[in-house]
Amino acid sequence: MISRTRIAATGVLLLLASTSASAWTGHGTAYTPRGTYNGAHFGSCGGGSCSHAGGVVGPYGGLATNTGTVTRTAPGQFSNAGTAVGPNGRSVQHDGSTSCASGTCSHSGDMTGANGRSATTSGSVTREAPGQYTSSGTVTAGNGNTYNHAASTACAGGTCDRSGTVSGSYGGTVTHAGSATRVSSGVVTTGGGATVVHGSAVSTGGTVVVGAAPVAYVPPPPVAVVATVPVAPPPPPPAGPVYVVPPPPAVVVTAKAPLPVYVAPPRVAVWVPAHWVGRVYVPAHWA
Repeated sequence: MISRTRIAATGVLLLLASTSASAWTGHGTAYTPRGTYNGAHFGSCGGGSCSHAGGVVGPYGGLATNTGTVTRTAPGQFSNAGTAVGPNGRSVQHDGSTSCASGTCSHSGDMTGANGRSATTSGSVTREAPGQYTSSGTVTAGNGNTYNHAASTACAGGTCDRSGTVSGSYGGTVTHAGSATRVSSGVVTTGGGATVVHGSAVSTGGTVVVGAAPVAYVPPPPVAVVATVPVAPPPPPPAGPVYVVPPPPAVVVTAKAPLPVYVAPPRVAVWVPAHWVGRVYVPAHWA
């Protein structure tokens, strides 16, 4: 699919090169941990406006495209409009304006989806020093929720480091950071594990100047290093006298002599009939 995109981009490039003052085309490949992405784009400028179109094919075959125009309305003043179509076929119309002065460019715009919902954006980018940039802005969704973002970028020695934050309407904050390094002509690697290979061609006045063919850079697989950890055997027990626990002492139980038992001699019972003792009557009984 990407070859068809490149062929279509080349065909449009030749058409634009014959009718515009300048035109360009480019293509690239991004190797990321989530898969490989192939892209191509082209553009042309004339009469104070530049038109562009491009597309990206993801690892699962989905195609996303973006077309638009940027027009210079005055010194440091620009307006833009275009259409973006996602892999699912849904489109978003976007337009805005940009104003640049004294090292700062401010932008405002709006986006409208296929379902009629819209969102607005505003922000600015400031060049603080050579290779030093800061940015901030706000995005307001169709439901009224706002998201504020701020970031800073520092570039030196072929590497650009970036960090920033995004905060929502309910106080939640997300931080992000990363870096991009140019390792060779047209090859850029990022801190997130992605590698981008880019090639381009530029035409001026009908003459096409093609840049060097891009080299497909595939990041080498990580080298597995297996560290052997020596395991020391347990030390031998120290030499010395062996202590043997003596057996428990024998318990001797001495039985006590039984207590003497008194056995009363048998008694002879005598029946005594009733009788009088003086004036007292004694009934009959055993005695």
